[in-house]
Amino acid sequence: MPRFKLTIEYDGTGFVGWQRQDNGPSVQGALEAALKAYCQTDIITHVAGRTDAGVHALGQVAHADIPRDDRPEVVANALNAHLRPHPIAVLSAERVTEEFHARFSAVERAYEYRIVNRRAPLALDRDRAWAIPHPLNAEAMHDGAQALIGKHDFTSFRAAECQADSPVRTLDEITVTRQGEDIVVKVRARSFLHHQVRKIVGTLKLCGEGKWTRADVAAALAAKDRAKAGQTAPAAGLYLVAVKYPV
Repeated sequence: MPRFKLTIEYDGTGFVGWQRQDNGPSVQGALEAALKAYCQTDIITHVAGRTDAGVHALGQVAHADIPRDDRPEVVANALNAHLRPHPIAVLSAERVTEEFHARFSAVERAYEYRIVNRRAPLALDRDRAWAIPHPLNAEAMHDGAQALIGKHDFTSFRAAECQADSPVRTLDEITVTRQGEDIVVKVRARSFLHHQVRKIVGTLKLCGEGKWTRADVAAALAAKDRAKAGQTAPAAGLYLVAVKYPV
């Protein structure tokens, strides 16, 4: 049966997250309903990363075994037709081998977190960014972030309900830049813990406010205690940007 890699964009507002759940609509549920309408059979999808309620994706990746030998562009077009009116788009479909797995074959995931730093409330960007009205120093946030690069025990930056076997992760890059009113935090790693990026952003906010320094971030990391890090930033500002696979 042909296996297809699907690259997907979605607005996470209004969804309970990627994973199919009984308490509300999910991105996975909408995609699998579209696959059923297209193929007239139930099809299970597998995803690179399960995003939480309210989190968005610019380049989420899933795979599915589809019992139709259609061209990739036909698959993408058909799924997009059946996904309407959900705010979900299949950007591309690609034939892959049976060895490909959206989650286990991935070698890197890239996330961005967007803060809008202005006094005026959000209108167009409501549910798509974290609005912070008081001034933030993006350079101080970037400096604080460098304490987190590398391989560490990120217990202080994981959710209480995180199901990962180990809190050890390797962050390859963290940058914080200002673009006008926007402050963008970019993070790259092979994998992340539950709420890790949002907890990092909430901690870096303290640096931007002048309350913490890079040393404070390092101390929170070393404490291995969730209570020692900053708040968990809202889901609305988080975007799964891309998933990288071996060439």
